[in-house]
Amino acid sequence: MPEIKTSQFVTASASAMLDPKLRRALDRVGSGFDVARRNAIEEVSSEAWEEWREEARQIKIHTLDHLDYYLELLYDNVTAAGGQVHFAADAAEANAIVGHLAQSRGVKVATKSKSMVSEELELNPVLESLGIDVYETDLGEYIIQLAEETPSHLVAPALHKSKEDVAELFADKLGLPYNEDIEVMAAAARVALRDKFMQADLGISGANFVVAETGTLVIVTNEGNGRLCTSAPRMHIGITGMEKVIPSMQDLAVFLRLLPRSATGQRISSYVSMITGPRREDDEDGPEEFHLVLVDNGRSRMLRDPKLREALYCIRCGACLNICPVYQRVGGHAYGWVYPGPIGAIVSPMLTGLKESKMLPQASSLCGACREACPVKINIPRMLLELRHRTAESEDPAERASSGSERFLARMYSRLMRSPGRMGFAASMGANRAEARAGDAEARRLDQAGAASPAVPLDQGTGPAGAAAQVLPGHLAG
Repeated sequence: MPEIKTSQFVTASASAMLDPKLRRALDRVGSGFDVARRNAIEEVSSEAWEEWREEARQIKIHTLDHLDYYLELLYDNVTAAGGQVHFAADAAEANAIVGHLAQSRGVKVATKSKSMVSEELELNPVLESLGIDVYETDLGEYIIQLAEETPSHLVAPALHKSKEDVAELFADKLGLPYNEDIEVMAAAARVALRDKFMQADLGISGANFVVAETGTLVIVTNEGNGRLCTSAPRMHIGITGMEKVIPSMQDLAVFLRLLPRSATGQRISSYVSMITGPRREDDEDGPEEFHLVLVDNGRSRMLRDPKLREALYCIRCGACLNICPVYQRVGGHAYGWVYPGPIGAIVSPMLTGLKESKMLPQASSLCGACREACPVKINIPRMLLELRHRTAESEDPAERASSGSERFLARMYSRLMRSPGRMGFAASMGANRAEARAGDAEARRLDQAGAASPAVPLDQGTGPAGAAAQVLPGHLAG
């Protein structure tokens, strides 16, 4: 897996907030993606939107409740269509499967469509160590690959880059003249990648959904690179988490209404690609082999956890990031692993270890905006509170991050707050102490005032004015 830096969230976020270029980029998140999402909802009506959200949520609940059945159904239908299914327990096994397939087929060049799971597995270095040239072909992912960075957003991986950054990057890495024109840079990337598509022996993609009843892998994109990756090479490997399975094409229709609108505000994305097995004899193009790698890598542990399995409903639209006040100030890299934002603050600790990632559940105001934006109504604040509870009080030492003294103080505070009598006693003690401190402070002030004032004769009078003259500074005595 990629290097885990979740424990550095506090320092990384403090540094991110001081980066003016990142600030400008993150300001565009709220004014761009989220405004487009709201407009798309208004267009279909909030009533229809809520119906779709609830329907999608019920589909996810049903599928995860019967996941073993749908995984078996998926296996049967992929196999019947001429493909092969591989189950990977963890990142090492998934990388070994893909590496073996690539080596045994003599792969020299691999092109990739966008895949967050391959980022999670850190697949690219594995293939490169086998002598395979790997090229990201999603424009944002290509920029990130050239910059040797990781994605900062689920939908827009290079969101933190300005056009000036990209122009400098293309000049440095591709030897192109410096040019800030976005269309010119996109055309340059297209030219650089076109030969790679034609040279590739292997195409690798992720999956937005996998349909069990037909054995179909579904990719939702706005660039044509996904289709070139899955149809031009002689072998296509789809890599996805096992939670991406849905029962039927009818269910897919529900999610295709929600995903583009939630992610970018579009009615439908530019491309919706559906791949069912390898090329048939009468097909003009397509891969000779199709392999589907279903990755666990901690997901079955989440599935067994009734309080956190809801995180597996996520369809990776990024809506919760676009509306989150924390993400909008610190960006994606501060979270220290593959999945940023509110959903990442749940998924990352569950996949990498809660003790290591104890600060991520704290990275939330618990305002609930993420829950309202989520197209499948995931209750993110509830799960963040659950993870906070576990870091403080879990019986599992692998989860608990608090010290013995912290837990003792928390128990004492809890006992205090539950008892009106103790609370009243503590309040009175606090009031007495505050009164005593105020008296001490007044005495020190008068001592200092007296030391700084000239002596006043005692025979100035015995009335109130004379008494005042004996203790007050000269300029206040009347």
